[in-house]
Amino acid sequence: MLETSARLLRLLSLLQTPREWTGAELARRLEVDARTVRRDIEKLRALGYPVDATPGVAGYRLGAGAKLPPLLLDDDEAVAVAIGLRTAAGGSVAGIEDSSLRALTKLEQVLPSRLRHRISLLHAATVSVPSAAGPVDPDVLTAVAAAIRDSHRLRFDYRTHSGATTARTVEPHRLVHTGRHWYLVAWDVDRGDWRTYRADRLTPRTPTGPRFTPRADPEDLAGFVTHGVSTAPYRYQATIVLSATAAVATDRIAPTVGVIEPIDDETCLLRTGSHDLTELAIYVASFEIPFRVREPPELVDRLRALAARFTEAT
Repeated sequence: MLETSARLLRLLSLLQTPREWTGAELARRLEVDARTVRRDIEKLRALGYPVDATPGVAGYRLGAGAKLPPLLLDDDEAVAVAIGLRTAAGGSVAGIEDSSLRALTKLEQVLPSRLRHRISLLHAATVSVPSAAGPVDPDVLTAVAAAIRDSHRLRFDYRTHSGATTARTVEPHRLVHTGRHWYLVAWDVDRGDWRTYRADRLTPRTPTGPRFTPRADPEDLAGFVTHGVSTAPYRYQATIVLSATAAVATDRIAPTVGVIEPIDDETCLLRTGSHDLTELAIYVASFEIPFRVREPPELVDRLRALAARFTEAT
């Protein structure tokens, strides 16, 4: 039989599983009798952990409370949490860096040496490149997430790429994180269509509401978001034929850069965009995949001008 303190931790770990446990199941797992389980449940409650009981079936589960229970993690879970905290420390949410580092410091202090060594190896071998975009305010993400959860219309001021600010009223649907930015996918009430919005460019207004009936997902939600963030917002929209299969192109080109569509067994189509033709031309040339520009003609002219400059430099 486990000592009382170890048994309480084990009981707390079992109750953290999102399910109900009968007294008999807990007794069997802890190798004690049902009476001891009931006493241990009362001890947890006395420590401030709300253990809910279902009348009649003696089902127990951990309820929401004011205290955070200690977590019992296996080796892989602990490493995953540490990597997540390390990644968040250089992430795209404002103010989360310090919180993530504090949590990571606490975690590393209690990790066994074998796990600290694994995490140290990963940390020493990796470098985080900060995003050029400004981080999003966590209060904005929270406000948007609450409106999504409650199916409340959301009003906000939105700053476009050019710096202009417009008022929007939407039915918020999903928050999407692409690795560089957070985006809101929403039904724009005034425009009568689905739209994507950069979360770091919106300022929610209060109050939210009224309530709305959620719509079905846009067809191919992932493709819709990819198109919305890689092509639609830009001044120049390009269509480029790549001499590679869609699988090869997808492996080399990030989904936030453009939408890739197969043409046949040897070629595929890339739809992308940019506000700067020179930037787009240089980026396309960096794929190391033979390509042919269908449109716009301005991109063809810019590529020829760059090719002439490169030739003169050799």
